[in-house]
Amino acid sequence: MKYRPFASTGWDISVIGLGGVPLSFASRPDEAAAVDVIHHALGCGINVIDTADAYCRDGSETGHNERLIAKALALLPASERQSVRVLTKGGYTRPGSGWAPDGRPEHLRSACEGSLARLGAESIDLYQHHTPDPDVPIEETIGALAELRSEGKIRHIGVSNYSVEQIDIAQSIVEIASVQNQYSPRHRVPESDGTLAATGTRNLAFLPWSPLGGMGGAKTLDRGLDALRAVGADHGTGPHRVALAWLLAKGPHVFPIPGASRRETIEDSALAADLVLGEAEIALLDRSL
Repeated sequence: MKYRPFASTGWDISVIGLGGVPLSFASRPDEAAAVDVIHHALGCGINVIDTADAYCRDGSETGHNERLIAKALALLPASERQSVRVLTKGGYTRPGSGWAPDGRPEHLRSACEGSLARLGAESIDLYQHHTPDPDVPIEETIGALAELRSEGKIRHIGVSNYSVEQIDIAQSIVEIASVQNQYSPRHRVPESDGTLAATGTRNLAFLPWSPLGGMGGAKTLDRGLDALRAVGADHGTGPHRVALAWLLAKGPHVFPIPGASRRETIEDSALAADLVLGEAEIALLDRSL
């Protein structure tokens, strides 16, 4: 595993993180298997886990993923547990099995305090606003997070699914450490909307969510996947590992957080840290994806 500085936090974190989503959604593994996946990720050198209070099957089990992560970490020696950075999010709710933004300050405060209790933490390493709420000004939402940080409940603040203009607003209110937006070989919007470049020039960490972007399945014959497979064949590996290596090549501020529900999946993702693509390979992928 390789490690890089994470914005201005003073942390060095693994270039590949573990996304907790698959451990809590509909087709999730049982609890023992999920805990084993988390422990295996840590054993592969991963020291950052991304979660959210909304990672659950539906609104009746809000916080499922946070509770699962807390249980897995509680089984570790204190020295190992303290080296893991847990990043969580608030501001998305689960009415039934759906999704709805809630950026009201009172909701963010309640959500943050709920996350603290579930994680068994005095302060959250990085608390991210999960998604903008069109009914609540960003100034109010981010202002609430700034208050929570001043109270010591949050160490660092991040945002998710933000545009450059929304990042501007957030940064005018409080120091921001990271931006988590969708980015993958099949979803390259951060390249065109300016968020990838803006985070790089502003010393913000960029966390691609869904970095493997639905690869495989019905689209296995598209041109982009063929290129990923061709590059992978030259390195004796598959397209998923190549996709993550391609993302890592986009800048030292990029930290993909692939989800995993099996040991084999997260191990393959972790190995992407050691896959260095040549300039010609990156150019081929840029043209093909």
